[in-house]
Amino acid sequence: MNNNAQPDVSALSFEQAVEELERIVSALERGDVALDKSIEIYERGEALKKHCEALLKAAEDRIEKIRLDRAGRPQGVEPLDAE
Repeated sequence: MNNNAQPDVSALSFEQAVEELERIVSALERGDVALDKSIEIYERGEALKKHCEALLKAAEDRIEKIRLDRAGRPQGVEPLDAE
């Protein structure tokens, strides 16, 4: 994996980042990557993980639930509880 040929992590969609992260985990688990390359792809994997977490948090922040009044009529929206 050559960092010069790879897209910037921040430009990847969630699905693209997860797919690349899965490839990195697979390569590291197989153990057929040289040590220096392992360190390089591990660092990219960490960046991908952080990017995915940020995208998930942003999606969670956008999700709202509809608040109903006592008669069951929509009254407004409020943040979705993370419970």
